Amino acid sequence: MIKVGDKLPAARFSIMTADGPSTVSAQDYFAGKKVVLFGVPGAFTPTCHGNHLPGFRDKAEAIKAKGIAAIAVVSVNDIFVMNAWAENTKAKGVIDFLADGSAAFAKATGLDLDLNERGLGMRMKRFSMLVDNGVVSKLNVEEATVTATASGADAMLASL
Repeated sequence: MIKVGDKLPAARFSIMTADGPSTVSAQDYFAGKKVVLFGVPGAFTPTCHGNHLPGFRDKAEAIKAKGIAAIAVVSVNDIFVMNAWAENTKAKGVIDFLADGSAAFAKATGLDLDLNERGLGMRMKRFSMLVDNGVVSKLNVEEATVTATASGADAMLASL
């Protein structure tokens, strides 16, 4: 699994732009800035939708006041689901939504989570990290997918 001090792996994310779906490489997205990235098992799932994402949306100003250029969420969902989630949670423009539809980033970081037994397929572990110019400088991975305490916005804000 990825750890503090590691460079993020080469990966591509789908993003929604004004012109429709597009892609961005992890190298380009994280280059030259500090980004708080948090990962969730799935858009619209109970803990992700009701706790994890709202915490980062509601604390975005305080987080960015600590020198953070962007806050992004990544999930193993397609970009259309991620865009609908951004709109539904009123987080569009506050948080960047990165779709890892094929779980390539999840697998490359070792943060993949096999939820096939629950009918959810391959997903991502719940985590938060501080990425400084493409290098992980803080990493919080939840032991259980139903909690968002160690990886939540309050914990990240306290560590900045």
